[in-house]
Amino acid sequence: MLSPQTPMQPPLTSGGHLLTHVLAFVHLLRSTGVKVSSGQALDLVRALEHAPITAQDDFRAAARATLICRHEDLPLFDAAFSYYWRVGSDFDPAVLAIPMLRAQTRTLRLPPRPRPANDAEQPDKEEEEEKTGLTLTFSAAEALRHKDFGNFSWSEVQACKDLLRQLEWRIEPRRPRRRRPTSHGEYLDMRRVIRRNIRYGGEPLLLSWREPRERQRPLVVLCDISGSMERYSRILLQFVHTVSSGLRNVESFVFGTRLTRITRLLRHRDIDDAIALVSKQVVDWSGGTRIGDAINQFNYVWGRRVLGGGPVVLLISDGWDRGEPEILSREMSRLQRSCHRLIWLNPLLGSASYQPLTRGMQAALPHVDDFLPVHNLVSLEQLGKRLSALGDRRPERRQRRME
Repeated sequence: MLSPQTPMQPPLTSGGHLLTHVLAFVHLLRSTGVKVSSGQALDLVRALEHAPITAQDDFRAAARATLICRHEDLPLFDAAFSYYWRVGSDFDPAVLAIPMLRAQTRTLRLPPRPRPANDAEQPDKEEEEEKTGLTLTFSAAEALRHKDFGNFSWSEVQACKDLLRQLEWRIEPRRPRRRRPTSHGEYLDMRRVIRRNIRYGGEPLLLSWREPRERQRPLVVLCDISGSMERYSRILLQFVHTVSSGLRNVESFVFGTRLTRITRLLRHRDIDDAIALVSKQVVDWSGGTRIGDAINQFNYVWGRRVLGGGPVVLLISDGWDRGEPEILSREMSRLQRSCHRLIWLNPLLGSASYQPLTRGMQAALPHVDDFLPVHNLVSLEQLGKRLSALGDRRPERRQRRME
């Protein structure tokens, strides 16, 4: 329960500590990533003249109304409020996991929680309790990394956003055939040598050099948003949004029974706004699945536009297909021949008992270069390592020649 206080005006005098604890609570909110201005803190102090701290619900409501401006910050506020003011039993350590992980890389001192006037606990016991809270938070964050996306609660989805932003994405660059001029290199630029020395009678007195270029390999993402993927679709779209923000030249598509390009929609900085726009524009969200027809549309409508430069294609789906397996096999073969690497990400592959026995997976697997799980944050980290070490050569392809 909140510490019992006398009426609101006395604690604001020099003999009280309420103002100190209000500022400390604001500092805690800022540490968790919630943007709180000094003006908002002053508004809370003024509001407490009308909502005394002895009324728990009124105090919480006043703090939420004055300090929180975004809906996505409400879970962090509720967890921080319960943690700092010791009210209720609804404190979820996973919600504060991300700010505590950031404390590992920079010094972050949490403000001391207020102690009741009749609290006679020793300082060392208070410090031990603080360390225990931090340990629980780090354990919750580690558990969040290994938890299946399909079992996430709403608060865990919100906490996962910050973890996704911390992931760094890099695709091993490719070397085009053309080389760029340089002052010192390993290849002679004979055309420039002759052009620069023509005034000297053609004698090669001044040498010019070239060196290989490096360019980021394009990335194309095809994400299944059908009914069978409903548990994973929203969190995987957050992953696609993060990849699009961290890399250049990324094309994104979603499909169920038809294909929809969402590259421009994911350019919004706010991930919730981007996903809301996607859900409004996609008409077959959580519907049926025709993977072969969707890839056929991609190959014939978008292939020439987005498959230049030897891209890496990520196809995210559980493989439940209501279309013809022959169509899926033919279109997967065509897609594989058009890209540098074709990676199928299946959220069901994270289960130890999963076997790709569906007709769709049986038809597609012969034309897949890498078959990887995408069911938790650890699998995404492993995907990032795989993308950063692809190599210049294409993998050995296993499909048969089409007749």
